[in-house]
Amino acid sequence: MPATPPDALLFITPGCAHCPAVLQALGELVKQTLIGKLTVVNLAAHPEQAAQYGVRAAPWLRLGDFTLTGARSLAELRQWAEWASGEEGAAHYVEHLLKEGGYQHAAAFIAADPQRLKPLLAIIADPEAGIDVRLGVSALLETYADTPQLQALLPQLAELSRHADRRMRTDACHLLGLTGSAAACAHVAARLDDDSAEVREIAAEAMERLETAKRERK
Repeated sequence: MPATPPDALLFITPGCAHCPAVLQALGELVKQTLIGKLTVVNLAAHPEQAAQYGVRAAPWLRLGDFTLTGARSLAELRQWAEWASGEEGAAHYVEHLLKEGGYQHAAAFIAADPQRLKPLLAIIADPEAGIDVRLGVSALLETYADTPQLQALLPQLAELSRHADRRMRTDACHLLGLTGSAAACAHVAARLDDDSAEVREIAAEAMERLETAKRERK
């Protein structure tokens, strides 16, 4: 079944240098059926709607679940429209927010639907991901320590704990420890004899946390 195209809400203002180009590009994407519906609001004429969405400047775009501001080319908007139609788009959006220093916005985006945690593992597993983005994603995941939402990711984290890259194994062991789940113990224990001293250290810390959680459940 083809993905449902996202709807778009665009705020523009008179005299805005970038608004016409963004509006034209979005109109083209509607024609290409990459966007389902386009709603355009003049910020000056409807400040109450701008206040409802927290709009302070134009162009301001809500594309599916994503909020984008400033000038965007047709190619950029086409890519965001495609991402907004699939689960993996959540990871791209969070990465975008973190690169712009929008950790709180990323946290709110995840809190609105904790199922968006799963796509974030793609960033953890990406050796090309920047350190700031990796740290931001780890912090987002850590927020859900000992919760069913993080525990639901145990199969993916277990697989990451066997990754060829020691960084992935290190991050996976840390997050497995944070699940607080007894089911994570075997995967963490397997890394106690890892070739990497860093992985062994983090695995030991994770195992200690899991053991503590086990005792507290008794």
